[in-house]
Amino acid sequence: MHMTNLEQQVLIQVQAIIGNEEQVIGRRGILIPLKKALINEADIRIVIDTVSADPALAAHLLQRSNTAQNAGVVSTKSRSVKDALIRLGQVNIYRYAFSFYLKERLDELAEPYKKLVQGYWALNEAIAHECIELLRLESEAGTAIKVDADEVQTLALFSVFGQVIALTAFAYLNAELPRPVSLKVLKSLIEQQQQKLSLEAFESLGLDDDLRDEFLIAHNLRQTQNPDSAGLVLRRVLSKRNLLINPL
Repeated sequence: MHMTNLEQQVLIQVQAIIGNEEQVIGRRGILIPLKKALINEADIRIVIDTVSADPALAAHLLQRSNTAQNAGVVSTKSRSVKDALIRLGQVNIYRYAFSFYLKERLDELAEPYKKLVQGYWALNEAIAHECIELLRLESEAGTAIKVDADEVQTLALFSVFGQVIALTAFAYLNAELPRPVSLKVLKSLIEQQQQKLSLEAFESLGLDDDLRDEFLIAHNLRQTQNPDSAGLVLRRVLSKRNLLINPL
């Protein structure tokens, strides 16, 4: 499909905002030290202290971790934040923390973007729920997929990442323009450029390579020989919902 001049301009501006982490994810106070700890493969105690500095995040991680365990994939419920974090491992902690602060930021957007973006977010949550459900059913059927439930859940929370980030960027963009650009332009942009926007968001927001790779597998943009890939679990759910960037 051919992009209009206006769409091209909007795309360039949206890309510029995506490239500016500060704007897309508000509170960096915890994410930055968390990321440092990850990169330096720091002691889990440092990670626990960092997360505990924000009680809302700590509670969220505990809740997420227990949700994944309800899949019956993991047998023990996390009793404390410490237990939860040790079990989650650093990559999952960072992914959950990232989505937690992103969601917090989205709740501050102006209308109509807030409502739209919350629609996408609810979709992410529903997809994550279906993925965990799928793992539970496979497990009960005796065909358990050897994959970490939290890895599947964190991945599922990024299912429509491109749309969420593009909408967020668009909201900031329109707040600064003398004449706002219509949502119609954004919608056609998102439809045409979802893959590009998603991958740029992954790159510029510094999420781990595995997450990006499994996202590509999930959306049928890359294939894998690994039958226990988190991306393949998500692909089944996305396919059923007709949400694949590259339909099967």
